[in-house]
Amino acid sequence: MLILVLLSAVIGAGTALSPCALPVLPALLSAGAAGGRRRPVAIVIGLSVTFMLSIVGGGVLLRHIGLGGGTLRDLGIAVLVIAGVAALAPGLAQRLERPLAALSRFGPRRAGDGFASGLLVGAALGFVYAPCAGPVLAAVVSVSAVTGKTVVVALAYVAGSAAVLMAIAIGGRRVLEPIRRAGPLRVQRALGVVLLATAVAFIAGLDMDFETALARHTSSATLTGGLESSAGVITRLDELRGRAKFDDKNAKPAAKTATATRSSLPDLGPAPDFTGTQRWFNSAPLDLAKLRGRVVLIDFWTYTCINCLRTLPYLEAWDARYRAAGLTIVGVHAPEFGFEHDAGNVARAISTNHIKYPVVQDNDLKTWDAWGNQYWPAEYLIDADGHVRETHFGEGDYDKSEAAIRSLLAERGAKLAAARARPHGITPVGTEATPETYVGAARAQGFTTAPSTGTKTYTLPAGRLPVNAFALGGRWKIGDEPATAVSGATLAATVHARFVYLVLSPPDDGKGGEVTVAIDGGRSKRIAVKTQRLYTLASFGAAGDHALKLRFARGTSAYAFTFG
Repeated sequence: MLILVLLSAVIGAGTALSPCALPVLPALLSAGAAGGRRRPVAIVIGLSVTFMLSIVGGGVLLRHIGLGGGTLRDLGIAVLVIAGVAALAPGLAQRLERPLAALSRFGPRRAGDGFASGLLVGAALGFVYAPCAGPVLAAVVSVSAVTGKTVVVALAYVAGSAAVLMAIAIGGRRVLEPIRRAGPLRVQRALGVVLLATAVAFIAGLDMDFETALARHTSSATLTGGLESSAGVITRLDELRGRAKFDDKNAKPAAKTATATRSSLPDLGPAPDFTGTQRWFNSAPLDLAKLRGRVVLIDFWTYTCINCLRTLPYLEAWDARYRAAGLTIVGVHAPEFGFEHDAGNVARAISTNHIKYPVVQDNDLKTWDAWGNQYWPAEYLIDADGHVRETHFGEGDYDKSEAAIRSLLAERGAKLAAARARPHGITPVGTEATPETYVGAARAQGFTTAPSTGTKTYTLPAGRLPVNAFALGGRWKIGDEPATAVSGATLAATVHARFVYLVLSPPDDGKGGEVTVAIDGGRSKRIAVKTQRLYTLASFGAAGDHALKLRFARGTSAYAFTFG
């Protein structure tokens, strides 16, 4: 634990020195240059406190009271606007500082003013600084219950980051000291302009565009990316989460069996049971104790994930071929979007895809967490004694997975014919398709103008977009997950794909939605949106570059693109 704490402090310091911190530095430097000597200290204290709150329990609290994940960011932007206006109007600044004056006694005792307003500005920066967090804080955030260990790790991370930010703020103040002495009022007004400009940049999503560009053109958006991804850190983070880890490093030789055929697959440890689940489909509720003696394949999936849907023909074929020989497949439906929690939608997807094996809802991701899973789709193969023997993440390697199933069935004594399963309805997969992207503000990538939460009007760029680029036009209501058409809503894209898919949802009024799709400037086709699911927008004879123009009927919502 001590090593993880020390590493967290180093990684936190690296975050503050990394490019992802650049969007907040102008505001940090300008705010630190104004006011008295205590102000930079106050700014970093305020930033550290709200940064800490946003990563330890803040998101959970907001979800419990019904607020979206972007609420803290919006609050921070609002405070930056208020602070910017106050800096431009000294009288207003004094009135705003009076209620906060009592807080100054917690700061340094040396002379200086602006401590209270520094806390306010720092608090705002802490909320917009939070996206700089990497795997260490992702591990802290993903822990469902806040514990002493997670708080200590988070504090170490924040302390490392705060130390570097403090040095930057104080160093910047010293560099700007001659200018500040020559015209303190000018410095204060410049501070107001910088804070307002920073707020506008965050409202426009320019910080997200910047971080997206970093992700595309650099191997890591943080200087400590290599350290965070190292085996030692990852192992300690898995221990912090309290999650099971199934990989070859934990593997042991399989125990000898009484049968003549013994599988060569390694033993990756006891399998976690189903926990915190909701409705079961195609079966009464199951647990691994009831399934002891059978080979079990756990499939984590969600019904709008095209990668998951492309694995279903193989799972269904294995179920038909090997169920009588002792195989039980259990689909764990782990939702990605809010509407995927609905049992009716899941039941409809199970029926549409002709799934016959048991499926259970994992709406709170409790079983997902118990397995330490991070992927859709993900398969875990369990032997007759309840031990994990094989894992696979993503698509592909179906022959290898079937061979592992046959190996464990033979280990339990099943007599199998040579014939393999025969999947039907296989969808060809392109090897270099456009990466998937989301339309909601939380995870949108590749847009010429990043979608940001709220109702606003977007303008499509002139001409054809470059490959893998997307753009909105018309008026949209953007949330963290969905983008809902308001009026004249369009979406343009140029993609490289053989198949184009989009998760869509109809309007709340129950009248049904519609999307009109035009490809390469040709004839348009209309797609009726009646349910919340994945829709096929286009299917080409071969993978290639294509320009799409989509028009959305009012109230129709778009969630995520995937390509094949």
